[in-house]
Amino acid sequence: MDETHVRAYQALRTTWAEVGNQKQVPSYGHHAHVSIFGAVDVQQGDVVFHRASSANAETFLDFLRRLKEKYADRFLVLVLDNARIHHAKMVQAFLDGEEGAAFHFIFLPLYSPQLNPIERLWKWLKDEVIANVFHKDQNDIAQSITRFEQYVLQHPDEVLRRIGCTA
Repeated sequence: MDETHVRAYQALRTTWAEVGNQKQVPSYGHHAHVSIFGAVDVQQGDVVFHRASSANAETFLDFLRRLKEKYADRFLVLVLDNARIHHAKMVQAFLDGEEGAAFHFIFLPLYSPQLNPIERLWKWLKDEVIANVFHKDQNDIAQSITRFEQYVLQHPDEVLRRIGCTA
């Protein structure tokens, strides 16, 4: 489980180009972004996405409630980093309450994103959505993210392969 931000400013990645013609991606110079929370089931390849205007304790709780709704009959073990929002007082109060009984958090060591499988999903998202691509506005970014999410939800086997949970 993790959150990420897809920003409007461009990410130029390795690509093919004719000798002498450097790849150029236009930019408006604004910094629109879309924040996304996500969780991936490392056994089934199922992914839950939740978009928010920002990543804070309140939107994190919204995501936890969405997970609880989707997996109402399950006990959820979430592996996450040590972002401040994951340790916020309102999150702790939620976990101490009746709703929070459905969750168990396992916090990764500091500075170890390579241990969180969803980080590889975020890399895939950014490679597909923003690398070498021009987005004219936040809506354009959101449409690209929607296409990516739809693809991911229809291809759990590829999700498992990409996050390193199957051969």
